[in-house]
Amino acid sequence: MTSIDLNADLGEGFGRWQLTDDERLLSVVTSANVACGFHAGDAATMRRVCEQAAERGVRIGAQVSYRDLAGFGRRAMDVPPAELAAEVAYQIGALAVFARAAGARVSYVKPHGALYNRVVHDEEQAGAVVDGVLLADASLPVLGLPGSRLLELAAKAGLPAVKEAFADRAYTEQGTLVPRGQEGAVVTDPEAVVERSVGLARAGVVTSHSGVPVQVRARSLCLHGDTPGAVELARRVRARLEESGVRVEAFV
Repeated sequence: MTSIDLNADLGEGFGRWQLTDDERLLSVVTSANVACGFHAGDAATMRRVCEQAAERGVRIGAQVSYRDLAGFGRRAMDVPPAELAAEVAYQIGALAVFARAAGARVSYVKPHGALYNRVVHDEEQAGAVVDGVLLADASLPVLGLPGSRLLELAAKAGLPAVKEAFADRAYTEQGTLVPRGQEGAVVTDPEAVVERSVGLARAGVVTSHSGVPVQVRARSLCLHGDTPGAVELARRVRARLEESGVRVEAFV
């Protein structure tokens, strides 16, 4: 039977402000990408999400980012490699404290926002992320875009490299994500997101922004938790996947 992991970005709040419906999303997804304080999240939020994830058996992932709270980690930044590696390790270590306290552990690492897009092509920044993961825990899988420099360098370093797809983001013909600043970069029609999810899970194919089929074979499928109606959409996606004969389970 075909299987796929469902992941979502969680813990994206700060203080009294909350962006994602963490508790309800954790009843649907199998992996949680938890913000580690650099683009969103704080100590109390990380602790709460780790406890809720552990209670539900959801895998905890460190969603590492550029240090950019004001820009939600979506602004391009130039960070020296040694500094970026240290900051990646720092974020993983911070989350690991709360995961252990909840009786779980950090199970993987996924870059966020501008960093995620940067390490698709930028070897230096990708290498810095890999170095940071190695510094924190040399056994951690790295989640990223198929064909990215990040996954290539992670595999060379002996880290499990896990391919990821996006049901609610538009793709270019080259298999990369359409930049968020462009019209149509985010797929907002719920039925389209559901159908794309099934196509990605069963056939490894998605229709690009220009209408061309693109092969995107992935082990994990991301649903963004900050979109309107995210919880209901996640439920619909999971239900349709299971109806289509796809087993939804964590990749670790």
